[in-house]
Amino acid sequence: MTTKVQVVFYSSGGHVYQMAEAVAAGAREVEDTEVTLLQVPELVPEEVLEKSGAKASRQKFSSVPVAKPEQLAEADAIIFGTPTRFGNMCSQMRNFLDQTGKLWMKGALVGKIGSVFTSSSTQHGGQESTILSFHTTLLHHGMAIVGVPYSEQRQMTMAEISGGSPYGASTISGGDNSRDPSENELAIARFQGRHVAEIAKKLKAATA
Repeated sequence: MTTKVQVVFYSSGGHVYQMAEAVAAGAREVEDTEVTLLQVPELVPEEVLEKSGAKASRQKFSSVPVAKPEQLAEADAIIFGTPTRFGNMCSQMRNFLDQTGKLWMKGALVGKIGSVFTSSSTQHGGQESTILSFHTTLLHHGMAIVGVPYSEQRQMTMAEISGGSPYGASTISGGDNSRDPSENELAIARFQGRHVAEIAKKLKAATA
């Protein structure tokens, strides 16, 4: 029995993409798990992306397929990744989720596992509020939310500045986006992917 996990993300500078790859790698560690990496559509005009430098960054993951809302119904678990925008998810992710009304009407996501990871420019840039406010949408869809339990002790490190909380993995990009995710942050992301996949596998087996 194959468990299907989707990692659905938006990234402009590449930080969330790096975290998404780590989440996906963790999920793939679980036997009989099929992992699909998807990105949500871009809304920003090409010329604006080019001026900001985001266009060059996005070339790193241009081959990742663009998600369609109806695809979410195919998954047993969906792990969403979004950068923080003033303590909330980015507009690209919000726009994508706002197109899932038909799935909501059908109850197509009820009982599926939902989980969230994020990034911000600063250590206190709204990582937790972004994930927690994202959970509201997942709850409206009837999804079962999974975070990062304290059995993943890397989130409690005092040896370095690091993202990661019981709500989900996260990274800090720096004000100029020059900081890549640390190994500690990537390890938490891998744990989250593996943890979600393990729970989804057990849930699927129990309801088969």
